[in-house]
Amino acid sequence: MATRFRSTLSGSQFFNDVFQRALSHWNHERLAPAFPGAAAASRIDRDARMMRLELGFLEDLRAEIADEAAAAPTDPDGFIAWFEGLEKTGPGQHHPLFHWLEAEATLDDLKLFLTQEAAGEAGFDDLVAMTQVRLPDRPKMELARNYWDEMGRGNPKGMHGPMLHYVVEALGLKPAIDVTCWESLALANAMTAMASKRSYAWHSVGALGVIELTAPARSAATSRTMRRLGFDAKLRRYFDLHAVLDIKHSEEWNREAIRPAIEDEAEGPARARAMAEGALMRLTCGERCFNRYSELLGIA
Repeated sequence: MATRFRSTLSGSQFFNDVFQRALSHWNHERLAPAFPGAAAASRIDRDARMMRLELGFLEDLRAEIADEAAAAPTDPDGFIAWFEGLEKTGPGQHHPLFHWLEAEATLDDLKLFLTQEAAGEAGFDDLVAMTQVRLPDRPKMELARNYWDEMGRGNPKGMHGPMLHYVVEALGLKPAIDVTCWESLALANAMTAMASKRSYAWHSVGALGVIELTAPARSAATSRTMRRLGFDAKLRRYFDLHAVLDIKHSEEWNREAIRPAIEDEAEGPARARAMAEGALMRLTCGERCFNRYSELLGIA
């Protein structure tokens, strides 16, 4: 299946298996809890090189969506209307892949899809935690509330991450960096890069916000696929939850994180532009995933 980004991708060193897998392994290692020692100093040069490459990857993504992002309004009302419109018109939205999953996917098809999705999961809770550092008070409070929901409001059984892990284990899936398509890895790598680089903090706010905006439809479609294939409510819980809860999360994110950020007299327009770019970068990565999954599943 062709994508509208093919000509751009052909000229980039970043959109391929080798680079995205290397970046994924680096992210996995550098974000894992560790201990001080001689190895920490020896990794500085390697980390500096990877950070430069990671920046080049982000800048290539920005270049692809720059014109579309520049057309987004920068006043609060106009931006929120544009942003919410991405649910219907953004890249990859209501992709035919999800209609096919609901109607035709076999159990093996669903396992392939979920394996790729799980391997590309960057950990929404951690992304929110990294993004909120030194944000203004109202956006910071909204990200804190969102994080607490992701953490099950203090109840381990309600934590969202383990709910997905339960699906992976129950279905015997084996997500791993070295067997995952680069498009899925690129999505996780882009989200991690935006959240961990302070110069892309507002990009991350836009990218995380657009996940909340667009996840309900995809989650609902995945849940309906699982229901058709006979999965019980416990296995569907992660997707059923996000099909409903993220609607509320999106409304609150737009009202309490995005709008007050844009209302700032000094930085409002620049923040709006960054959030527009981040949202479109995230959706563009998602669209590539859906196109690649369609190829892997043999969907015309």
